[in-house]
Amino acid sequence: MSTFVSVGAVFSDLDIKSFLRWVVIAVFVPCGCFAMSLATTRGHAQSPNFIFILADDCSYRDLELYGGPAKTPNINRLAGSGLTFQRCYQAAPMCSPTRHTLYTGLYPVRSGAYPNHAKAYENVKSIPHYLSGAGYRVGLAGKTHIAPLSVFPFEYIKEFADPPEQEVPVVDGWRYRNVFRFMQESAGKDQPFCLFLCSNEPHAPYTKGDPKPYRDAQLSPQQFDFQRGEYARYLAEITYFDGQVGEIAAMVKHLGLKEKTCLVVATEQGSGFPFGKWTCYEIGVASGLVVSWPGVVQQGGQTDAIVEYTDILPTFLDAAGLAIPDSLDGRSFLELLQGKTDKHSDYAFSMQTTRGVKGYLAPYGIRTVVGRKYRYIRNLFPENEFSIPVSRTVFEATREMDEKSRHRAQRYMKRPAEELYDVIADPYCQNNLAGDDRLHDQKQQLSSVLARWMREQADSGRQVELDAHGRQADWYKPRRAAEK
Repeated sequence: MSTFVSVGAVFSDLDIKSFLRWVVIAVFVPCGCFAMSLATTRGHAQSPNFIFILADDCSYRDLELYGGPAKTPNINRLAGSGLTFQRCYQAAPMCSPTRHTLYTGLYPVRSGAYPNHAKAYENVKSIPHYLSGAGYRVGLAGKTHIAPLSVFPFEYIKEFADPPEQEVPVVDGWRYRNVFRFMQESAGKDQPFCLFLCSNEPHAPYTKGDPKPYRDAQLSPQQFDFQRGEYARYLAEITYFDGQVGEIAAMVKHLGLKEKTCLVVATEQGSGFPFGKWTCYEIGVASGLVVSWPGVVQQGGQTDAIVEYTDILPTFLDAAGLAIPDSLDGRSFLELLQGKTDKHSDYAFSMQTTRGVKGYLAPYGIRTVVGRKYRYIRNLFPENEFSIPVSRTVFEATREMDEKSRHRAQRYMKRPAEELYDVIADPYCQNNLAGDDRLHDQKQQLSSVLARWMREQADSGRQVELDAHGRQADWYKPRRAAEK
């Protein structure tokens, strides 16, 4: 019995009928009728493979590559052979909307998947729809958090999201032998593949890896003193994730696919510590991103160009020679990878919805835009306190804090209607400049850009937040009812 679960893959095997059908299309359909894909016209052997490895709740600045304490030798090695992004952003600082955005190329409100544990509208298309039609095999291993299945017809592989406190045995030289078999089978058929590998690390609870080397790690402005031990365990999980990256890179090399494969590593949103996940501060919505693609991406390069998770799908389509639908919110940054340009977007947009977060007490919707230097944040319910489990844990610890830490905790839980930060000088967003008269014009300009984006997304703000429970996945509704 196969370990893979196929949910609507178009080409799992290229049999004779499939081959003849493609020959008929290539020969008899006039090129002007539709945008012919390069995968159709030049053959599978010349179509690149795509591997996207995703961490889970990882503040990118904690990685060694970005100056943090967590050792990441495998990611460092990939960065040495590829391009490191300093300004990559996702559309929401929590797992489910982030993943919907990644696979659909649409911002959360537009796709319908904006609260946590979300579902997209039934008419939305995702990357398997686009790439499968060009002969790609499209798989997803590990964490999902997407719905409904009809919108995401991946070939699902039940590996890579390792169970907490459980070692994964090495069999035939690999921990993830079904992932290896997916690549091996595809390579054997000369069939290009796109594979998303979604880890559970370093999502809490922090049980993987060895925390001892990190016991004395310097805390960032995200953590408070009472979280020191937890921070060490979290850093250990980042190193564990780096080991997963290393195993996948070794598979690619072993199969002789390195020259044919675009390998991407991303850190998702910020960690579950304060000012990270669940917030729209810089560390909450920024992501580490490394792209290694021999012969295409310059070795050891870095870029400050602003890119977003919405851009991944159109970039993959562009690289595969496929037409990019006008309906997508993202834009291809293939030319950035190729070194033909050093710029991409002027702004990146993100949002947060607390409705749908387990244990929230009041709606606390947030919208934000970041440009080259400043991040503007609009809190839609400033009259409410930001109250989710992590914020209440911080509140309970305030009685043991010094005055400076207590003031920082209060800023985390109670916020004004507007915030403005210099993310270059203050990447952890600790100094709110919204009241600085010298930056009034800058604040108003970013506010206008954000308002325009919300209109384009049909995002009415407060009402969209209040309607969020209606956009949660069907599988989560019984669980939500039990939480009340």
